[in-house]
Amino acid sequence: MEKQIESLFSMLKEGVSPYGTVNNAKASLKKADFKELRYDEDWKLEKGGKYYLSHHGSTIFAFTIGKDYKKDDMLRIAAAHTDYPCLRIKPNPDFKKEQYSQINVEVYGGAILNTWLDRPLSVAGRVALKSENVFKPKMVYYRGENPLLTIPNLAIHMNRNVNSGVELNKQIDMMPIVDVLPKEQQTSDYFVDFLAKELNVAKEDILDFELSVFCTEEPAVIGVNGTMISSPRLDNLTSSSALVEAIIDEKRQSGINLIALFDHEEIGSSTKQGAGSILLHDMLKRILKNLGSDDEKVEEVLYNAMLLSVDVAHGLHPNKAEKMDITNHPVLGEGLCIKEACAQSYATDSQAVAILCQICDKNNIPYQRFVNRSDVRGGGTLGSIASTLLPIKTVDIGIPLLAMHSARELMGTKDQEALYKCVKAFFEEN
Repeated sequence: MEKQIESLFSMLKEGVSPYGTVNNAKASLKKADFKELRYDEDWKLEKGGKYYLSHHGSTIFAFTIGKDYKKDDMLRIAAAHTDYPCLRIKPNPDFKKEQYSQINVEVYGGAILNTWLDRPLSVAGRVALKSENVFKPKMVYYRGENPLLTIPNLAIHMNRNVNSGVELNKQIDMMPIVDVLPKEQQTSDYFVDFLAKELNVAKEDILDFELSVFCTEEPAVIGVNGTMISSPRLDNLTSSSALVEAIIDEKRQSGINLIALFDHEEIGSSTKQGAGSILLHDMLKRILKNLGSDDEKVEEVLYNAMLLSVDVAHGLHPNKAEKMDITNHPVLGEGLCIKEACAQSYATDSQAVAILCQICDKNNIPYQRFVNRSDVRGGGTLGSIASTLLPIKTVDIGIPLLAMHSARELMGTKDQEALYKCVKAFFEEN
């Protein structure tokens, strides 16, 4: 279990933006001798090969080909996402109120807004710079190493109803403070000046950016017996970490195993690097054809494939137990969750559930069942979206969380190992 927690903590610390998550995954895959591929180059795939490639810097695929690969072997896929609810910095971000320098942000995904107040925050992502070839701007990655921002609460003396519940306005209440400056130092583009200095470029060379505001607090094992982990970004870096470790460690000698870590799940996945694109379908077709399958064989293999959609689930909250279903209420530390919904917001069906239950039972992997209350609309995952483009057996799984979509979430320590073992066993099972 220590190895899985160490890998998870590494990704949690580095994955402060989707680009950081992908870079962390790349480093692990390179260390395990995976070979990098590019979309715009010829592929020469080999039996026994291990490969990865990224798309737009925030989505990454990795796959292995068994040394005894045959064209009829079952194709197995596991998918997760690299993004998380946060704040994103808008273009022309700088503005000021009195001597306070602030930046203009928008909310990305379904964040619990009040959890972002009064925390040390920083900035990470990628920046587009001028280049000699206008069709190839220079793309650089940036991460602020120190806290740069904060969003202060309004004192209770000025907001007497705060403990009764106060709605936060995204355009007014969520604007971070960058610094307090004397008038002679204030400019209309203080943050952009700072960013240019950090990147050692001229301010005029910054053409655009995709920058996330992230919580700088680090993950921590907590509890009298160390049974829980408190951290930002558990949704969904728990899944991303488990998938990367599983594809590295699996020992399947036949068939193809593939992981897909998509961006933009938190905003619906309908983007060029999201699960709602044709990326996964085209990726699988290209792999199979490169290994000698014709169009007919590709269709046969695709329709016999199986997908694990790996995202977090809701754990029972001890102070709000009534929010859970009356017979399906997973708790932290008791294993991963199999997630079901008759509305297909989770893409599970009984055949796929039966397969996964047998895999877990055979390998002594603890699991629980999650279903939303009948009068509560739950969230969705990338599984139902991806399976519309790739209509194969699909099951949604993930570890249970408390405080999902908070700036800091809570999980059970043992559940990460259960998730890793489940994905690895799925890849290896005969």
